[in-house]
Amino acid sequence: DTAVNLRFTGGERHVQLVQGEILVEVAKDARRPFFVDSRQAAMRALGTRFTVRQHDGATVLSMLESKVAVQLPRHADTVVAAGQRTRITATGAGPLETFDAASLQDAWRAHQLVVDDRPLPEVLDELARHRPGQLRYDRAQLAHIRVAAVLPLDDTDQALQLLLDNFPQLRVRMLTRYLVMVDAPAHGSAGTSGKNKK
Repeated sequence: DTAVNLRFTGGERHVQLVQGEILVEVAKDARRPFFVDSRQAAMRALGTRFTVRQHDGATVLSMLESKVAVQLPRHADTVVAAGQRTRITATGAGPLETFDAASLQDAWRAHQLVVDDRPLPEVLDELARHRPGQLRYDRAQLAHIRVAAVLPLDDTDQALQLLLDNFPQLRVRMLTRYLVMVDAPAHGSAGTSGKNKK
């Protein structure tokens, strides 16, 4: 569910992230700086390896190696170094947070989703991006469930089963291969008419 536009000229290299997430490894070329452009910011690579995720109203930049300068209109540049992450919105770059860069790189190689104390709806958002059809769930009903897990992104049925094994209050109904509903009937309404993410 990722889409990009490429614009390489004699003076600059630009990757516009339209939606989804990319892992960037930059070939050094002092004469042609490299940028990733999102809806919120331009990120100029000062090093080699990082990930960028485009959410509905924000960009999440995670540095794996070296540095990136985040450039926003009417804001001073923010330099993000290896092992740091920031969430960028229309109001600017958020605080720098530390994370385990090695684990994120391993997850990309193994097609895994690594989450540490994230709300279940955010985890389901990620799984929905990696499976065909629709994964439906009520965000408000599931928001109280926090997840710390490593889940396979190339087998989202298995990922859902792992969630079910670890959270017995959940119910996963595979109505068809292309329509799956997740709810927690013991903690609220059994309906799943909430927001669908794909």
